[in-house]
Amino acid sequence: MPNTRRATSRLVPSPRGGVLSVEVSGAPDGHPVFLMHGTPGSRSGPRPRSIVLYRMGVRLVSYDRPGYGGSSRMPGRRVADAADDVAAIADALELGRFGVIGRSGGGPHALACAALLADRVTRAAALVGIAPPDAPGLAWFDGMAQSNTNDYDMADRDVALFTERLLARADRARRDPESLMAGLRAELTHSDLRVIDDTAMRRLITDTYAEAMRFGGHGWVDDALAFRREWGFQLSDVSGEVLLWHGADDAFSPVGHTEWLASRIAHARVQVQADTAHFGAVEILPQALAWVTAGP
Repeated sequence: MPNTRRATSRLVPSPRGGVLSVEVSGAPDGHPVFLMHGTPGSRSGPRPRSIVLYRMGVRLVSYDRPGYGGSSRMPGRRVADAADDVAAIADALELGRFGVIGRSGGGPHALACAALLADRVTRAAALVGIAPPDAPGLAWFDGMAQSNTNDYDMADRDVALFTERLLARADRARRDPESLMAGLRAELTHSDLRVIDDTAMRRLITDTYAEAMRFGGHGWVDDALAFRREWGFQLSDVSGEVLLWHGADDAFSPVGHTEWLASRIAHARVQVQADTAHFGAVEILPQALAWVTAGP
């Protein structure tokens, strides 16, 4: 049996200059699946252990979006640009077709791949994702936690002030990753608290925050701005099968966003789980991987 206990890391040239920091784990000859991390997040985000991935027959590829961790920043990037990044990484790894899963802020980026790399993406999943800012008929902020509402509203009104404040928060999180979790705690549901109060899971989450902000918070800023601008692709171009999963009690990305996405994606399979919220997406990742890899 090959060594399945260690992930391998490498730098891949970015299609727009600079590098993308990539990590590969699981079965070397397994079904390739890209995991798009949350916001903020990094390639080292919570995922099944390599031995579990090996037994599932999954070769999991994760990378830092530009501006996070070890990936070069690309100011002004759009959600759609993730498709070029994934294609470049897939080419470097000599992958033809692959699945894509996006968690939270990774959800829109996974959908971008499904739309723009339709000939290469076998199946895609968006877990606790969000809808585009111009989604007709969707009250975008309804049911959203006040912290997120305040951030996105400021991003819309004053980019400079938003950037200044988020970079300061990112610097605090870099020095003390627990501070980010502590700031969220008042808005977390009981089910989310159960997830993050698990010692091992909390360590995984805080470690990925620390890695995300290792060289500053610009990846976080650029993610948030990209979500509130035109995404650069049409959901109607998503022609393959897509799993949309959401915790019913999620306040950080309300379930109405997934319901709206389902109305615009032709082959969407929707799962809304009761008594579960935002961090439930971490727990159901193995099921999402099983579904994605069961495709053609």
